[in-house]
Amino acid sequence: MAEPARRPGRPRDTSIDDRALAATRELLVERGFEATTIQAVAARSGVHASAIYRRWSSRIELIEEATFPGFSPLAVQPTGDLRRDLRRFVRAYAAAFDAPAARAAGAGLIAHHQATNQRNPPELYLRVSTRPQFQDILRAAPPGSIDPDIDPDDVFDMLLGAILARTVLSTVTTRSRPLERTVEMILRLLQPQTSTCASA
Repeated sequence: MAEPARRPGRPRDTSIDDRALAATRELLVERGFEATTIQAVAARSGVHASAIYRRWSSRIELIEEATFPGFSPLAVQPTGDLRRDLRRFVRAYAAAFDAPAARAAGAGLIAHHQATNQRNPPELYLRVSTRPQFQDILRAAPPGSIDPDIDPDDVFDMLLGAILARTVLSTVTTRSRPLERTVEMILRLLQPQTSTCASA
């Protein structure tokens, strides 16, 4: 005998994620990191706390996804022009960290992961890894434009530190300086080193 046709289940409410993430960003800006709890997000968004926990195992994961969702790969797709590609990458990276909710959450997220002794690189626990995109830019650069002895991960770590200093560390962000200076410093780190010793 043929099995009876199953009745279709209730379709998943695709707006739940968006409502919870939007409420998280609002709470971060209005009340701060500590006050942005699952219960507060549930009350603000109208999404039951159990539905939030089914999607995010903790408020930290929810805050990370709400504040650092990443940027479109098309925004930083390599063209082979190293200076131009780095400029676009740095601008997109800085914009992600400079958003109001990200600025409100940044210091709290760093403190949380330090307190819990998590050893992962910062970009991993922020739920958005832009390291591969940075490496794609370097691979697309013209031959001979990057020092082969330079470790790209070291350069990326320094770039991450520069972006954090601009956006998260308030005592540093009072220094107004164009992003182009950061791009220039990264280019200097990457460029091949020429010998300054005079030939005998």
